[in-house]
Amino acid sequence: MSRGEVTPQQALASAVERAEAQRSLNALISLNPLAQEQAQQVAARVEAGESLPLAGVPVVIKDNLNLRGTATTCGSRMLQAYVSPYTATSVQRLLAAGAVVVGKANMDEFAMGSSTETSAFGPTLNPWDTVRVPGGTSGGSAVSVAAGFVPISLGSDTGGSVRQPAAFTGVYGFKPTYGRVSRYGLVAHASSLDQVGPFARSAADLALVMDVIAGHDPLDATSLDAPTGFRDALRAGLPERPLRVGVVTQALEGNTPGVLAALERMRAALAGLGAQVEEVSLPGTEYAVAAYYLISTPEASSNLARYDGMAYGARAAAGDVNASMAAARAAGFGPEVKRRILMGTYALSSGYYDAYYSKAMRVRQLISQEFASAFERFDVLVTPTSPFPAFRFGERSGDPLAMYAADVDTVAISLAGVPALSVPMGTETVDGVALPVGIQLIAPTLHDARLIMLAAALEARGDVHLERPPLA
Repeated sequence: MSRGEVTPQQALASAVERAEAQRSLNALISLNPLAQEQAQQVAARVEAGESLPLAGVPVVIKDNLNLRGTATTCGSRMLQAYVSPYTATSVQRLLAAGAVVVGKANMDEFAMGSSTETSAFGPTLNPWDTVRVPGGTSGGSAVSVAAGFVPISLGSDTGGSVRQPAAFTGVYGFKPTYGRVSRYGLVAHASSLDQVGPFARSAADLALVMDVIAGHDPLDATSLDAPTGFRDALRAGLPERPLRVGVVTQALEGNTPGVLAALERMRAALAGLGAQVEEVSLPGTEYAVAAYYLISTPEASSNLARYDGMAYGARAAAGDVNASMAAARAAGFGPEVKRRILMGTYALSSGYYDAYYSKAMRVRQLISQEFASAFERFDVLVTPTSPFPAFRFGERSGDPLAMYAADVDTVAISLAGVPALSVPMGTETVDGVALPVGIQLIAPTLHDARLIMLAAALEARGDVHLERPPLA
């Protein structure tokens, strides 16, 4: 692009062509009407000699990230007519670096789900097997990279919503340290957990996009003033001393044979890098799913209270103000969002706050302390990203508890606020179909670059499996 061999307009046209050819996957809610204008602006900047790290690179962003002048629906009927008047900081930084936004990715409604089945715009299909889910809630973002629409996409991760779909679709999915990437312009689900994170097909691309989007933002009081330097760290490589790696014993139970085999491949690969691999126990993680849903649902019910058909959201004319609000929320929200609003409101209600939300916050602190203690002994922790590969549509959506249990390997990391990276480690054959399996690498707070360096070292050995799905 910088040499002029390909123009931003050509790269955009190619990305749109690929997306249109695989429209049946339903990965995108909308194409960006401003994309052509963005590509022209990038072309002018390149021609003027400006050095841009993402010059003309087509990207996809999850539809809960605002882009001025485009629809931001959050996969919900409640926001189907909303056009954003501003741009999220992470997206603005992509644009400043020369990226061109191709479109907005499909997602579970208001980022609530684990399968991208709850979207008001229909489910996204897994390109490896279209009768199976791509994971959630950032399923559309994951599929956009896995199916080759774009090399990089952005999702959001509250309890595993970048990492789990990355595992289900065979790409990298990175959840940075909480606060490492600005949340300004990300529509809130659970504010103490939400984090923007990228999908990519190489460690180098992860480092590149993190250098662009990470960093302090005065518009987000929770963003951290920490140096980036991901590409510099990648060039420096891993330290000469052997890495100390801990495999979390609580994550060894309940896995399918293919996931256990992938975990063994990861152990062998790490040992091949000279790492000292041991097992470590984090007892508090057994309570992570319960604690997560008693923290995330109250925060969600609070954040979604604004969508009442008055100041925000689709309006429903129905008698007095209270009737109109009730009608707007009944029509605008899907069943899963309503379920979580009710759960969260109940957990915060008088007489139950101490029994549920307050107790869950104490468990969260315990989990954080266990991670901190483990990182005194280990440089990196390892678990499966999911105990099983992609499941069939409808297999878990009828049973909320079964769906919530799909987050068993990811939510503890979100509660602790530490960074984690899902690495594709081969496939498991289910019903005659090869399905991707991901293994999760976890690092201490602000040691995000360590995970990308480790992924690059595994790539160089040929241990990472970045196969393409068998698309038509």
